[in-house]
Amino acid sequence: MTSRTVTLLDVARAAGVSKSTVSDALQGSGRVAAATRDRVRAVAEELGYRPNSAARRLRRSSTGAIGLHLPRTATRLDYYMNLAFGAVERAQEEGFDVMLLAPTGVAGGGGGSSDSAGPTSPAGPTSPAGATSPTSPAGAASPANGPIASRVDGLLVIDPEVDDSAVPGLLDAGVPVVTGERYLGPTAAPTGAVICDNAASLTALLDHVTERGARHPAVLAPAGTSAWATALRATATSWARERGVAVALRTVPFAATPGEAEETTLALLRTDPSVDAVICAPDGAAPGVLRAAATLGRPVGPGAPPAAAPHARTATDALPRTPLLIASCVDGTATRSAEPPVTAVDLRPAAYGRACAELLCDILAGRTTPDTVRRHAWALETRAST
Repeated sequence: MTSRTVTLLDVARAAGVSKSTVSDALQGSGRVAAATRDRVRAVAEELGYRPNSAARRLRRSSTGAIGLHLPRTATRLDYYMNLAFGAVERAQEEGFDVMLLAPTGVAGGGGGSSDSAGPTSPAGPTSPAGATSPTSPAGAASPANGPIASRVDGLLVIDPEVDDSAVPGLLDAGVPVVTGERYLGPTAAPTGAVICDNAASLTALLDHVTERGARHPAVLAPAGTSAWATALRATATSWARERGVAVALRTVPFAATPGEAEETTLALLRTDPSVDAVICAPDGAAPGVLRAAATLGRPVGPGAPPAAAPHARTATDALPRTPLLIASCVDGTATRSAEPPVTAVDLRPAAYGRACAELLCDILAGRTTPDTVRRHAWALETRAST
């Protein structure tokens, strides 16, 4: 069919399905079986079908907005705020506002999703989501706003957790969905994803501290069911097995505070004083590990001289004062401004947010196909703490 433009109807006839099924399969929306979606896309590619993105947006009465769903702890963490600003910036370059979806409500109309906080201003938001509004109680519909698919052209779902009840509804909302990291749950797959190699980043940290002399590292890994948290816990275990090095693995809250990290580190080092490196996963929690080291008289850094041990008067006085290496799985203000500055993985959150928004915009404009997975690069920033 090279003499004229191939239409949806041509693809539908060749694939033996309805025109609406073809549309849903190519856009990654609706409830199309995976085998049917793959067959439709193969037929479309064979026939040379090219979507008319302008006509599609007109038929859908484009809202000019995309939704952004962040983890429940996002407002406490610099990482997600930087990511959100990056997404907003890239979306606005394509003419889209960004609507922040609060994590407590589900939209009506059969598809559970978060209630919204309102779109950003094209001139630039004062916060990642612009003006806010009250959210509906969990499980309640939002009568003022209606189903999410009628309010946005697509969705960004960042670090989706299996136990986040809003995520399945978002993935089945009837609009293209791009996730930041993979979704490990059993429901529908997203239209596209941008992923980091989180196993490689923790491996790099563990290799780094052992190269600097650590023989018994510890990892304060995040709890939770996101791909990031799951990968870090699994990698700590597999790295220890493959290298033949004992790793003390402790689980802390996904968004552990410095105080929680300090408490966990104090208990760890008092119980197992042979630990000579602590890798702290949660964003902003590493200063708590530094405080624990100071409390126990453990100098930080590979060249730090052992502290002189006084005559033991307490259990803490009796602990060894050998140097301790400290690193973080997430870089940020807390790690850069700490004393000493803390070695960390720079996940480049603003660039990550831009990459997620760019993939969604590319899918909406027909510049790339659904099921596209892109990778986002990280960098290891070594500092005085190791």
